[in-house]
Parts: sequence; C-alpha cells; structure tokens
Amino acid sequence: MARRCELTGKAVLTGNNVSHANNRSRRRFLPNLCTVSLLSDSLDRKIRLKISAAALRTVEHRGGLDAFLLKAGEKDLSQRARLLRREVVAKLAADSGSDLAA
Repeated sequence: MARRCELTGKAVLTGNNVSHANNRSRRRFLPNLCTVSLLSDSLDRKIRLKISAAALRTVEHRGGLDAFLLKAGEKDLSQRARLLRREVVAKLAADSGSDLAA
C-alpha cells in the first residue's frame, strides 16, 4: 500500500539533507500515518483507515467522519474513501426521504 493518507491525499515528499559544508544528498519526508478505526454515525459501523495525524485532527474538528467526508472534495480522497462517501450520502438521503414520508 502506498504511503498516502486516504482522506487528505498527503503523500511522501522529497528534498535534500544539507550538511554544514553545504553538501546535498536526497532524502524523503514521510507523512505521519496512523491506522485508526473511525465510527461512522450514519452507517453505524467502524471504518478502518490509514490517515495522517493532521487528518485525524481535522476529522475531530469537523465533527466526525461523516461530516469530514461530506465536506471533502472527491479528488483528494482515495478510491476506498470515495466509495465510503457515496455510501454515507446515499444513507443520509434515504433517511431524510423516509422522514419526509412519515
């Protein structure tokens, strides 16, 4: 699996190690990835994702996984997160439709 956050798309960056003598050698900046289980309120289940620590803070700030997915753009999400977003949107639409019928 790629070293990429499934929610924000944050990935490996490259740069230089620069010594005191100004010698440059290539290096990689790896994202701080964590494997976490997040609870989806609309789907009533836990979702296991590999996300960056910054994305975890953003998910908590926005009020949970469902709120994050609804606000997120499709291009930054991984394929798995896009499918999850579509499930959440469909579930919320079905729930709001049943509330209107009652």
